[in-house]
Amino acid sequence: MMMNELKKSYVIRLNIGGNEFCTSVDTLTQREPNSMLAAMFSGRHQDPAKGYVFIDRDGTHFRHILNWLRDGIVPSLEDCSKYSELLREAEYFQLLGLREGIHDFLNKKKEDDKKSIAKLDAELTRRDIIRCIQSNARIRFRGVNLSGLDLSKLDLSNIDFSYACLRNVCFSSCDLDGAKFNHVDAEGAIFRNASLQYSKLIGANLRDALFVDANLRSAKVQGACLINCSFWRASLNCAELHDVDLTNANLQDACLRSANLKNLKTTTNTNFMDANLEEAYVENVSSQHLEGAKLVGTSVNGQTCPSPNYACESPKWEC
Repeated sequence: MMMNELKKSYVIRLNIGGNEFCTSVDTLTQREPNSMLAAMFSGRHQDPAKGYVFIDRDGTHFRHILNWLRDGIVPSLEDCSKYSELLREAEYFQLLGLREGIHDFLNKKKEDDKKSIAKLDAELTRRDIIRCIQSNARIRFRGVNLSGLDLSKLDLSNIDFSYACLRNVCFSSCDLDGAKFNHVDAEGAIFRNASLQYSKLIGANLRDALFVDANLRSAKVQGACLINCSFWRASLNCAELHDVDLTNANLQDACLRSANLKNLKTTTNTNFMDANLEEAYVENVSSQHLEGAKLVGTSVNGQTCPSPNYACESPKWEC
């Protein structure tokens, strides 16, 4: 009998850590042809039809592996922590498709959860915010959950948002001059074309936030999480940015003249291409991570970058 015929007819009996399963050679070899299971039952070993084949692994999740090999669908597990266990089994059996499928599933679930959090439990509406502004009273939204609101184009200057939950809030084209965002959770918030001059964002979580074309002149942002943030074409002149995390952040074409950039956390993926750092103060930052930046007159780790007229000019601090 030809081997391809054997693959269709053989019933394989497996004992996975004491749990018994029955399946076919076709199931074990077709979907993941480069896996360990495919290699075991491809015909290069002894007749697989005789007795049970024992594999010394925890059989708890093996039924999910068989269903993946049959249907190509990542299983839905009630306890998300179990995906790490299934992932270990997928890696052991060299099921690359299942491994990628689990990662894709978890990434999508993470994004869906983030969107759900942003839409739930906002304590106020845009209309409520406008009424507060029109009341002319001293406004504070400290600790308030405003997640997911569209507050674009509003005058929110000098308002205190400290400790508020501002996930995915849209502040596009807002006037936020002098506003306080200390220790807020503003992950994924949008500040496109917003004015944040002299604002305070100390210790804020701004991961994935968008500051394209925003004006953060003289803003205090020390200790903030700016991972994956985009500051493309933003103005950060004289801003206090020391001790911030700029991992994978994009500062291309941003202006950071005279900014304080001490103790930044950066990586080779932090993009300073064509960013203007002239006369900025940079300390304890890898110069390799500043590749492409304009550094004339900039103090980088105690050394001042040369300027054509540096010997006869004093730095201009126009803050």
